[in-house]
Amino acid sequence: MGLFSKITDRIFGRKATPAPPAETKQPKAVVFTGSENDPKVSPPARNPAPAAPAAPVDVEAVLTGIAQEKGGKSDWRHSIVDLLKLLDLDSSLDARKELATELGVNAGAHGSAEQNIALHKAVMRKLAENGGKVPAELRD
Repeated sequence: MGLFSKITDRIFGRKATPAPPAETKQPKAVVFTGSENDPKVSPPARNPAPAAPAAPVDVEAVLTGIAQEKGGKSDWRHSIVDLLKLLDLDSSLDARKELATELGVNAGAHGSAEQNIALHKAVMRKLAENGGKVPAELRD
């Protein structure tokens, strides 16, 4: 599992192990008793409406909540290192190199301020692409 997957798991509340595939259920047979001309009787829908998509996760609210639980002393809005530490993930240079490779971030030298800023923005953009509600100032 890549570091970005761990980030999304922590923010979106997913479990570290993938969920087993959902069983496809065949609809039960319906016994239709009545006349086809009876206006009060209608057959069941063949294709039920799809479930409503889940509401986007408010990434800023989740991270702010985690920061408050931990004492509120985190600059996760600007620092990739603080963001990773807030989520109890490895924030070492090697971990950030791995994350940069995973997200295709090639700005500056590894560990440089330029790369760390680009990496933070890439994480926020990717969270938004994956169902997170992320303010524009954190993505751009």
